[in-house]
Amino acid sequence: MIVIGSIPFIGSYAGIVGFIGLILLLISMKELSTFYGEKGIFNNALYGVILAVIGVVVFAVIMVTAAFGLITSLGIEFEQWSDFAKLGTVNWQNFANLNLIWPFITIILMDLVVLFVFIVVSAIFFRRSFNILKEKTGVDMFGTAGLVLLIGAVMTIILIGLLVIWVSMILLTIAFFSIKPPSTSQTVQQSI
Repeated sequence: MIVIGSIPFIGSYAGIVGFIGLILLLISMKELSTFYGEKGIFNNALYGVILAVIGVVVFAVIMVTAAFGLITSLGIEFEQWSDFAKLGTVNWQNFANLNLIWPFITIILMDLVVLFVFIVVSAIFFRRSFNILKEKTGVDMFGTAGLVLLIGAVMTIILIGLLVIWVSMILLTIAFFSIKPPSTSQTVQQSI
């Protein structure tokens, strides 16, 4: 669902599908953590999700605040947005004034750096979780998915990283389907 939810062409419900997929991923990580008796599987994944959510929320708040600040500094009042006659009185040449716009461009660039840091640190926690799963399940694809996710997070600085992260989610899906069911002797040993 994360893979499908990240495709922008499927409509306005893509974010909801991706969010449900993220919740299902956390539930599966919790179950695998309990099954293998390794708390690091779930804890690292949970830290990764928390950091990613915090990063996106901080990014959104700063962007909205910067946008409202820019609109206000350009002399556009919020009442003008509903009255087109008043909107026509705005001096649109202020957009060409770099001294007025440059502080907001700086804020936006710094905000992107903050988001980048949160994404990379989140990917590090996910990679730790996937590496533990690789050891416990014997499925090397978990390690590959974690590495590709980290590479994608670092490459988000040039935007191609978003595609690489998407590929890592496909690899993660393959890894989950590659887990072999435990034999009855392993199940007995796990329950003892």
